[in-house]
Amino acid sequence: MCDTCGCGQPDSTIRIRRPGDPSLHLQAHSHEHPHHHGDMEHTHPHEHFLEHTEAEGHEQDAEHAHHFHEPGHDHSHGTMIRVEQDLLARNNQLAERNRGYFEAKHITAINLVSSPGSGKTSLLERTIQELRQEISFCVVEGDLQTMLDSDRIHKTGVPVIQINTGNGCHLDALMVNKAVRELEPADHSVLFIENVGNLVCPSLFDLGESKRVVIVSTTEGEDKPLKYPNMFRTSHLCVINKTDLLPYVDFQSEKAKAYALQVNPHLEFIELSAKSGEGLSLWFDWLKQKLL
Repeated sequence: MCDTCGCGQPDSTIRIRRPGDPSLHLQAHSHEHPHHHGDMEHTHPHEHFLEHTEAEGHEQDAEHAHHFHEPGHDHSHGTMIRVEQDLLARNNQLAERNRGYFEAKHITAINLVSSPGSGKTSLLERTIQELRQEISFCVVEGDLQTMLDSDRIHKTGVPVIQINTGNGCHLDALMVNKAVRELEPADHSVLFIENVGNLVCPSLFDLGESKRVVIVSTTEGEDKPLKYPNMFRTSHLCVINKTDLLPYVDFQSEKAKAYALQVNPHLEFIELSAKSGEGLSLWFDWLKQKLL
């Protein structure tokens, strides 16, 4: 999971930024303890990953114990699994608190997930431009580096926060919690959370969202649902984007749907082109039906 890609390492940091604001709010990823405070939560940073896990009562003196085993007797694999399980459990607890906050304020939180280049930001821009007179929007943008996506959303005139995850391959409930407290979304609004472009780790982390939407494009293979089943299994809607390119690419929408339904029989589908506008009305109707 995340230990293998580096986002759980001590040098991994997140930066929560507003467009046009050069100030950075640095927080070590996986180095904080959440503490309850009203509807949302605040955190206290901790500098060392091992100190953090030991404070939670996990893997006491794991390194010390390892040195007293015979050569070749390594428990690191089991340790990694236990630590990952504990991290996910803590994330899920905070995600439920996020969800309760969203429901209390009638905020519809949509977690947009995909591989890089699927067209998430383009779909967001088009959605905001077409529906902003009917719906109040705000956006949390997740990316490893740069403010490029949040700058694009900022031009639409809606509130947006950028989370730069550094080495992190996904957003988690704590990052969203912190961003939402700065963003302060209005009651009865739609919060779009554009996750980091990655079909693996984001599938494991509940953010407290109302719905999870996985976006694939016609420039990708139809076998994505079989290669990355957990992402499609945990999503409510699959958007097939860039249908305007179907005459020029070797992509069969029906085959992609069939593969996805093998993984998740309850998955819904919408085919559209954020560029040409084809199918956008179906997406808009789906979104309006999900408003809290």
